Amino acid sequence: MNEMRAVAKPRVAATGTAFGVIVAISFCHMLNDMMQSLLPAIYPGLKTDLGLSFGQIGLVTLAYQITASILQPLIGLYADKRPSPFALPGGTLFSLAGLTVLSIAHSYGLVLLGAALLGVGSSVFHPESSRVARMAAGGRHGLAQSLFQVGGNAGQALGPLAAALVVVRWGQSSLAFFALMALLSGAVLWNVAAWYRHHGLVRLKAGDGASAVYELPKGHAVRGIAILLALIFSKYVYLASLTSYFTFYLIHRFGVSVQDAQFHLFAFLAAVAVGTVAGGPLGDRFGRKYVIWFSILGALPFTVLLPHVGLFWTAPLTIAIGLILASAFPAIVVFAQELVPGKVGMISGLFFGFSFGMGGLGAAALGWIADRTSIETVYQLCAFLPAIGLLTAFLPDVGRKQSSSEA
Repeated sequence: MNEMRAVAKPRVAATGTAFGVIVAISFCHMLNDMMQSLLPAIYPGLKTDLGLSFGQIGLVTLAYQITASILQPLIGLYADKRPSPFALPGGTLFSLAGLTVLSIAHSYGLVLLGAALLGVGSSVFHPESSRVARMAAGGRHGLAQSLFQVGGNAGQALGPLAAALVVVRWGQSSLAFFALMALLSGAVLWNVAAWYRHHGLVRLKAGDGASAVYELPKGHAVRGIAILLALIFSKYVYLASLTSYFTFYLIHRFGVSVQDAQFHLFAFLAAVAVGTVAGGPLGDRFGRKYVIWFSILGALPFTVLLPHVGLFWTAPLTIAIGLILASAFPAIVVFAQELVPGKVGMISGLFFGFSFGMGGLGAAALGWIADRTSIETVYQLCAFLPAIGLLTAFLPDVGRKQSSSEA
């Protein structure tokens, strides 16, 4: 017992939580997702200027999400075998190119190209930066994943706000200004990549060695991953209904202005950011399975009510939905990483990519439904998606072991 303690102390000291690195990667996540969230934020303007249908709007989202969802797990798998720290700053060039193309896009084809380039930038950034968050966690994996993820949520919330204050006023060409933020992100990520190469890889190997003790039988791990992907499906298809079509819903049903609709979307996305901060640490403390239960199934009463209330109650209901749903993702990603030790890049890429893909497919399908029925019907159908959270009951019971190992 004493010998075990003597060995454990230096390992913990050597792998303490590197908050500076986590803050840096979270800041870049904010810049990355803010740039990318400008795409759905400018949908009303694109729809009017180019005469697009809801189905065509959904296909723009699909073009963005598919490039990200297909490439992310492949990039993550490659990085597990051959780590590429400086891919992080290199990936920002695709986001820069995507926004530049969108700023001058006056045809539907160019809009699709710009959206696809944004997806490539995201596919490079997310699996590698999630890996960096785990490297820097020092055993506090839920906290690290939450802090990393909240940067993205903050960026997604700032995108509609930036659109309301800048893009709506100055037009599509103002996207070129936001593209310059990719250069700032690239500079920060260059320093993160240096830390990754010199310190992060050693820390990640040490963490994988410790977690390997709790590796589950392959069948249990596969079942767990499949259930977690089903939960991601329910979460992100519902979120797609809000991020892609909430402004149209508010404008069509309540007659609000485009600018006011963007502020409502900002409030929802800000709630998502707050919920993300809470989800990871709560999973570290009480067990990730409990957090997943609450964050998926707990949103159901609010999603069921949303299509039947007036404008006054729409804002608080969407804020509650954002808070509750958002707490799931950090817990789901860390849970999945611990189901399959040693495959951090592949698992991160799989879950980020799958979430993007489901968001894109969901947006396209919901746009098709909206064109053939009404935008209100979309929210009536999506209201029951959180019921898929009942599948959480079949997840492997690994929470106690994880908690004790991280203590």
